[in-house]
Amino acid sequence: MATSEPAPQSPPSAVDAAPKALWAERTGTRAYTGRNSRGAEVLVGDGEGQFTPGELLQIALATCSTLSADHRLAHALGDDFAATVGVSAEKDEEENRYSAIIAEIVTDLSGLDEATLAKTLERAELAIERQCTVGRTLEAGAGHTIRFTDEVAG
Repeated sequence: MATSEPAPQSPPSAVDAAPKALWAERTGTRAYTGRNSRGAEVLVGDGEGQFTPGELLQIALATCSTLSADHRLAHALGDDFAATVGVSAEKDEEENRYSAIIAEIVTDLSGLDEATLAKTLERAELAIERQCTVGRTLEAGAGHTIRFTDEVAG
């Protein structure tokens, strides 16, 4: 029996989709402002005060990881623990892509005995593996689709 695939759906126009949950608007040459429906904004481009898309990808992985581990770390270190997450990437210049993104969560773990430290880190790593959508998406090699819509700006 032959099965037919559902017809691809056209993306809704800006008018039909308002308000969108996540979008970016061009603000100049190679400059955009990313926005969400909660009022947050991020400047995207390669100029002063802007994040490049690659930097945003790296920050997304780093913060997704720390947000996922936050409860486990707070349980062991207290609700007001200080943490910084550093992030870097290895770039494959020939293929113009990142071959690895490395996030390092830095916090004071010196007050934990060896058993508590091992248990805390194990639970934090498991929380990241289960809850970090960005990491899980990268790990699965998510595909992506880009569409163009012809629409008069209003």
